[in-house]
Amino acid sequence: MMNHAGNMKLVTSGDCEIIITRSFDAPRALVWDAYTKPALIKRWLTGPPGWTFAVCEMDLRVGGKYRWVWRGPDGTEMGMGGVHREIMAPERLVNTQLFDQDWTGGEAVGTLILTERDGKTTLTNTIRYSSPEARHGALKTPMEQGMAMGYDRLAELLPKLA
Repeated sequence: MMNHAGNMKLVTSGDCEIIITRSFDAPRALVWDAYTKPALIKRWLTGPPGWTFAVCEMDLRVGGKYRWVWRGPDGTEMGMGGVHREIMAPERLVNTQLFDQDWTGGEAVGTLILTERDGKTTLTNTIRYSSPEARHGALKTPMEQGMAMGYDRLAELLPKLA
């Protein structure tokens, strides 16, 4: 399975993984900052149109927790969080991921890898779900469209941060 949303690519791997890649015209350290600093995360990971980013907390250390909550125009909330397992700034971030509504069937593990070449950064985000059914549940959500929108906003933000 392979889908394309703008510059983002989403593929499945094995029974339990989704791999998302996206290139950005920015140095790796800048993409890392935008992915790990709450003040910057709030500027691009805002959710669907009309939604707000109500909670954006990040304790960026191994064992530290993060918590994100988005609020829809009707007051509906979508929250998620997890624990950082591995941090190698500015190239690798591994953390657990669990949505409050848990429509995917349990905790997933995300591995973010940033590689830079000639001033451009490729982001590879591998999400490993607890089971094939959990991955299937994630693929049934509007996750791909939401991630593509967020990454498009990130691509627009990065030149302003340089």
